[in-house]
Amino acid sequence: MANHYEDEDDTVELDDFQKVSLAKWFLQNAPSEEMQHVAKDVREVLTNDRLYDQAAAEAFPEYNLKEMISLEMPNGTGQVLVSRYGEVDGSHYLDPRTAQVAAVDHVKQICKSVRPASDDELPSNYVEQYRASVDAEVLKYVEEAYPRGSCSVYCTNGKNNHGDGGEFELTVVISTSSFSPKNFRGGRWRSVWTVELNEENESVELRGHIHVNAHYFEEGNVQLATSYECSDSTVMQDVIETGVSIVAVIRHQESEYLAALEDKYSTLSDTTFKELRRKLPVTRTQFSWDNALQLSLSREAARQISMSSRVQSLARVEEV
Repeated sequence: MANHYEDEDDTVELDDFQKVSLAKWFLQNAPSEEMQHVAKDVREVLTNDRLYDQAAAEAFPEYNLKEMISLEMPNGTGQVLVSRYGEVDGSHYLDPRTAQVAAVDHVKQICKSVRPASDDELPSNYVEQYRASVDAEVLKYVEEAYPRGSCSVYCTNGKNNHGDGGEFELTVVISTSSFSPKNFRGGRWRSVWTVELNEENESVELRGHIHVNAHYFEEGNVQLATSYECSDSTVMQDVIETGVSIVAVIRHQESEYLAALEDKYSTLSDTTFKELRRKLPVTRTQFSWDNALQLSLSREAARQISMSSRVQSLARVEEV
């Protein structure tokens, strides 16, 4: 009779579509700042450059947009954020601060070239005043709160407003990351603020979305992910004061959330992580650590007595 376990030992060869799908999943779910490390391993596992190139071409753009990475522009004028709010097409991204459009190589994660933005890609002079005011205040805030962070302010609606009493929308994007292999940790902070300015009501409405990821990999692999949404408002004033008040709201909301995160994470070891551990050993009885040394000595003594008894028994047998 044939062994019914034989089929379980047989390996099933994946087809090319399945291999590419799996490779994409690993690439798209790489921890922050670790994409290139994961990509190197994925390439080695696939052992097929054609399949890897296909997976990378699909996964990297999605990953870069999700992570909102920043890339140094080759002309030394600053960094461009890879964000859907500044996306001109799949490989070109607007940097409103310098009024340039950057060409991006997603797989290599570099900026290849830049060109001046066209008039159609930029807001009206009226909207630009407010956008630049908010951008200047956000830049000061990010330099203070996120030393390695990047930010940008886009006009995402009503860019043709010329100050005739209508509405327009700005989107503030902040992205910062930290990666320290020697300390076995990494992570990223991303916040997006939708700012609706209404000249008629002299009001400013803000909606914030914050995403935080952390990765710890010292003798293990733990990833923490959290998100937060909030809303607030302020008064629309002159150009400079409006920029100051908008960023004051952002600063307050993000500081409150960061403080709440620190309180939460400080109690993880006492609450959440303890819940992940078995409360009792398999014996269903607690181990008495106070008597651990005594138990160890008793066990060693019993072992020595047992060995001595065996030796004596063998000696009697030999005498007989």
